[in-house]
Amino acid sequence: MDNYLFSGLKVLDVGTYIAGPVAATMLGDFGADVIKIERPGGGDPLRHLSYLPTTPDAPSNYFWHMDGRNKRSLALDLKTADGMDILHKLISECDVYITNQPFPVRRSLGLSYEDIKPLNPGMIYASLSAYGEDGPDRDEKGFDLTAWWAGSGLMDLMHDPDGGPTWPLPGMGDHPTAVALYAGIVTALLKKERTGEGSMTHTSLLANGVWSAAAVGQGVLAGGDMAAYRERNRMPGQGVRFFRTRDGRWLQFDLSGQGDEFDRLFGALGLGHVLEEARAAMRENRQGEPVDLGRIMQETLLKRTSDDWIYSFKVNRIAVDRIPSIEEAMANEQLAINGIVVKPTDPEVDVPWILNHPVKVAGIDQVGPKRAPDPGEHSAEVLRELGFDDDKILLLRELGVIE
Repeated sequence: MDNYLFSGLKVLDVGTYIAGPVAATMLGDFGADVIKIERPGGGDPLRHLSYLPTTPDAPSNYFWHMDGRNKRSLALDLKTADGMDILHKLISECDVYITNQPFPVRRSLGLSYEDIKPLNPGMIYASLSAYGEDGPDRDEKGFDLTAWWAGSGLMDLMHDPDGGPTWPLPGMGDHPTAVALYAGIVTALLKKERTGEGSMTHTSLLANGVWSAAAVGQGVLAGGDMAAYRERNRMPGQGVRFFRTRDGRWLQFDLSGQGDEFDRLFGALGLGHVLEEARAAMRENRQGEPVDLGRIMQETLLKRTSDDWIYSFKVNRIAVDRIPSIEEAMANEQLAINGIVVKPTDPEVDVPWILNHPVKVAGIDQVGPKRAPDPGEHSAEVLRELGFDDDKILLLRELGVIE
């Protein structure tokens, strides 16, 4: 047996799409035996996200390779008595049960924590919901677009003040929420190691969206003046604004506003006299229109290319970044050097690099990406491990209980 941190840990992935299943993927990356429970006749809809209009066209099912890796697939009809019997046998032997099924579905199938806890009191039951375990919205269906992005207030905050709301990228809230669910599972496993007790851990897309908006959300809870905040941030200060250069690229400065950073910046721009004039006007409290330093900076930056400006700014020790395209970001050598992207270890994975999760622990090896399974690819294998013989497996397949 391979010797990884979670080798021997048995995990059931009873979910669809991204946030819940990706927490299981992370456990699989550290050696856990993850069995993905999917519906016969198509499996997890996550398998089809590579082909949405909102994702890039590519010659491989890259979304599934990324999020479905390092698992075994059991296609199981949970609407049948035989299917539920098989799931119950798996639950009785598992260490971690992960689900993001809507609460009405869990109740109808008898798969809430209280329903299945008697089968295995020592297991960790990891629940991912859209809006939380309790409250009037608990039974509402939700995705990262509605619960994480819109419901948290992020959609309201992250757009041009004069424009409409902005759409998120596919999975933009799901993937960080998966990390939070993984953290809850690992915390519960530590509790079990110390106390011997199983437990339930849970998080929601809403909770993670609000956490992402915490820098402003906490201000709201503290009674902050949001009208003043919105007006003040209609036009950010020079230190955090984006500026365009002659070649159409955008620069972002990282200036704390302390020391001589602004003097060096405006000196590199050849605008030292403009900055001094603006300061003199403030000191003398002169009447009239204040100097618009941002506008003057933008007019000046449009005179040269981003390469020219970046060289000049680096010489003058000014923190600046050229905002990369996603193509440039994915080609950054920092990603491969730091294991942010990794090469597949399985020759059947037909993409050269796979995006890795962000959890790194020194001295703990990670399983290289292995091919994400086909629907029901391991159904017979898993059932044999449960003690089913080949005749019974064939009968279950003929009845449509498994695929």
